[in-house]
Amino acid sequence: MSHFHVISGASGRLAHPAIRRIGPGDLKQALAHGIADFKAIRSDVVFLCLIYPLVGIVLAGLTLGYSVLPMLFPLAAGFALVGPLAAVHLYELSRRREAGLGADWRHAFDVFHSPSFLSIAAVGTLLMLLFVAWLMTAQGLYQSLFAVYAAPVSATAFLKGVFTTPAGWKLIIFGNAIGFVFAVVAFTLSVVSFPLLLDRDVGAAAALLTSIRAVAANPVTMAMWGLIVAGLLLLGSLPFFVGLAVVMPILGHSTWHLYRRVVGR
Repeated sequence: MSHFHVISGASGRLAHPAIRRIGPGDLKQALAHGIADFKAIRSDVVFLCLIYPLVGIVLAGLTLGYSVLPMLFPLAAGFALVGPLAAVHLYELSRRREAGLGADWRHAFDVFHSPSFLSIAAVGTLLMLLFVAWLMTAQGLYQSLFAVYAAPVSATAFLKGVFTTPAGWKLIIFGNAIGFVFAVVAFTLSVVSFPLLLDRDVGAAAALLTSIRAVAANPVTMAMWGLIVAGLLLLGSLPFFVGLAVVMPILGHSTWHLYRRVVGR
């Protein structure tokens, strides 16, 4: 019966949490509370989120051999697809601080003891599959447009091909359009699903459905939140992903408070 628990939660029934209408003011308040959480437990959160930029640096380093140079941008852009999974520990810290519980870095790993851990893992696996699908799509698009399967001979030749040829211009346009679709899907599925699972053992199905309902009920406000997230992640990625050590915890904590505003208790 454990697989049913993963899907439908402890009750065995599909939960339907109430969804509230929110506006730009709620986004501002969520960010303010997220910054407050970051300031309250900054050293702990930075310690946790150093994992994120370090992994980004490793991924970037893999491209130096030119063999995966065409995948540098898809890797950097697609890494944001699994960002909500990487931020689960941050949601847990905000949840504990809100409840008046201890919020040092050791408690961040209480996620592994959550009754919803398997459901969280299931939703995380879905995001990872989206990430892999995005990379495969980006690779296929590059190979189809340039009709090459070998590694670029140099970074200069690769950049020249992307920015000075019709095939390169198509790669930029179509690649960004397809990436946008993947980003919207990942955002819609995850914007409140992980915080909801930490808060209540409702199962993966209810968490995903609630996240979709939250976006559908607040399309403009959620689009604004998505733009804020994308902009801050881009800013934090420069230089060499180091800024993500600050951006990621703020966004993670803020997402928890956004969840509190959009999903009824």
